[in-house]
This record gives sequence, C-alpha cells and structure tokens, in this order.
Amino acid sequence: MRTPHRPAASGVQARELAPQLVAWRRTLHRQPELAFEEHRTSDFVAHELEALGLEVHRGIAGTGVVGILRASGPQAPPVLLRADMDALPIQEVPGRDYGSQVPGRMHACGHDGHVAMLLGAAALLGARRERLERDVIFCFQPAEEQGGGARVMIEEGLLERFRPSEAYALHLWSLLPVGTLHVRPGPMMAAQDEFTARIVGRGGHGAAPHETRDPIVAAAQAVGMLQSVVARNVDPLEPAVVTVGRFEAGRAPNVIPEVALLEGTLRSFSWEVRELVRRRVREVLEHAARAAGCRLEFELREGYPVVVNDPAAAAKLRQAASDVVGETAVFEARPLAAAEDFAYFLERLPGAFALLGAGNEGRGIQAPHHSPEFDIDEAALPLGAELLARLALAPALPPGSTAGGAPSRTAT
Repeated sequence: MRTPHRPAASGVQARELAPQLVAWRRTLHRQPELAFEEHRTSDFVAHELEALGLEVHRGIAGTGVVGILRASGPQAPPVLLRADMDALPIQEVPGRDYGSQVPGRMHACGHDGHVAMLLGAAALLGARRERLERDVIFCFQPAEEQGGGARVMIEEGLLERFRPSEAYALHLWSLLPVGTLHVRPGPMMAAQDEFTARIVGRGGHGAAPHETRDPIVAAAQAVGMLQSVVARNVDPLEPAVVTVGRFEAGRAPNVIPEVALLEGTLRSFSWEVRELVRRRVREVLEHAARAAGCRLEFELREGYPVVVNDPAAAAKLRQAASDVVGETAVFEARPLAAAEDFAYFLERLPGAFALLGAGNEGRGIQAPHHSPEFDIDEAALPLGAELLARLALAPALPPGSTAGGAPSRTAT
C-alpha cells in the first residue's frame, strides 16, 4: 500500500491554524453553490476577510471577492493568489457528517479546500505583515467549472484595477498522495474546446433505406474517422485528444431519422495543434456527411486556453514547496488533458499553477475528481495555506518573466 509522504515542518502558525482550516472547508462543503451562484460563499469569504482586517472588494464577476493585504512599505508590484469557489451538479454519497446539505450539489473538485487554504494564507500573512515587500491580492473567483469566471473577472477590470505582476494558484488533487506537490514549467493543463455536429439527412422507413439519406450511417462513420485526426494528423510527439461523448439518433427500430447528433471535446497543448484539430474535426464531419448525401450543421465552442507556467515562477513555486513539504516530495508534474481557467490569468501575467496532493489510500481517499465519492485528506490544507503565504513573501520574479499562454481567440 502506498503511504502518503510525510511533510516537512511547515511553520507553527500553519499547523496551529489546521482546525480553523478544516472548519472553513467543512462549512463550505455543506453549502455548495454552482457557477455564478456563489452568493452564500461570497458572503462567507467577505466576512472572514474583513474579520482578518483585509480590505475587501466585491461584485467582480458578480460573486467574485478580492481581499487586499497592504504591505507597510511596498517595494514591488502586488502578487495575486487565487482560489476558485464553485461546486458541481453532483449528488454526494450519503453518510458524511460534513456532506452537502444541498440536493444535487457537491464540492467534488476541492474548491472548498482552495477557499479555505487562501483564507488561511491571508491569516498567516496578516501575522507576518512586517515581512511583506508588496501588497497581496487574494482573488476568490467564481465559475471555474463552467463559465470561465477568471476571464469574466479580467474582462471586468481586475488586473487593471489592482495591477498584480504575477499570479499563483494551487489545486488539491485526490489522485496524488497528501504531502506532495507537482508542478512543471511550460504547458501544465490542456486547452479545451467542445463541438456539436448535427448530420441532417432524409428520414424514412427502415425497410426502404434506398429512399432515405441515412444520418446514422454518416455519424457512425464519422466517429471512427475522427479517431484518425490525432493518430494521422497530429505530430506523435504532440499530445491531443478528440473524444465523442454524445451520439443520439432515432427513436424507433424501423425508422431512419432525419438527424443524428454528435457532441465531443477537443484537448490540445499548443495553439498550432489546437487550430489543426479544430479544422480537421470539422472537415472529417463534413466529408462523412457529404458522402452519405447528408449535410452538416457544426458549432465549435471555444473553451479554456492552455495553462502555461512561466519557468521562473514554476521554479519559485518549487522552491517554496520544498521548504513546506520537503524537497523529496516535490515532483515534476506530467501535463494533464484536463482544463482550468486559471489559464486566463497566465495569458496576462507570469505565474504558475500546481497540484497539491490530497489523496490518502490508507484512509480510502482516492476517488477521482467530479465523482460523488470525491473527498480530500484535510491534512493538505495547512500545507497549501503555508505554501501560498510563502509565495507572497518570496521576492518578486526577475525582469524578463512573461505570461506564457497564447492569446485566446474567438472560435468561428
């Protein structure tokens, strides 16, 4: 059995704060709210920030909250630390005394823990204010799961208003052992797009297919052909994913329908591959439809960009993590095909995003994210709070650090 890594000493203050962190996290876990509906969560966060003596700003992207901790004599531009706040439309498994009290809603991705850790960092830094060389922006962001709350906050002037020079975020990860930290320079998580394809034919009797234009045959061929997009069009050294997750057509066994519906997701790690995959998916669908005498109605929905860590920021995060969990518990992360809207911050600012282990096989905490059984080992919370605090206390990035992502572009 794999045992969790034993963290290095993370500071007396962080360890002493652990009961408060658990209480915060469990309060939030009981009352999950979906994207842009985080009104109770927003009130909770604002109240706790005010109790910690921070300057509080509300209403950015609706439910977003920003807390500012002012340095006594700032010598560098501010640093931004971010936590996402929204939950998912999932029914949690029963039997947990801190389980969701809202039917069909659950914190199944650790965002409740992210909020608790960022509040903890605010508490720790408030006690270390004399060591601060710059202001700290605590960004509590709505709608990471859907809706791109990071993008909305940026569009509503967050960066121009508070002018941070770098940005960091942690994501609790249940499939990695508690007490470990995983980060990499460059692409960390994938760009994500979704498509809807309606293949429109001519319906008719199943016993007379020659009188129809069968969209099911076209759609079935298209599903197989789409697997060649990555296998035969993308450089084998470049990761990409094309997945069809929905296929609907027909209602009766003896009726050829008018329409077959396909929906899917695309993942990529560079703008060049992203454009290639988008183009080839559409071409494959068009050719399959045309070959069957049908026509294609296609919609591409642009999702989040690639999460690209600035190398200097990733090195800074790695060093801070080494001080918190120990050098042997800091690992080079593998790129993940999951998507994350912190990418919008990293398009505009140098910074880094990392995974903080929150799994514990010995305690049965190993369910994947977005599962009704998802949970975290709460021993990760003080580690995350301390790590975020240390990032704020560390010297600013050197000149020449740049935002890493390609500019997002509007899909056509």
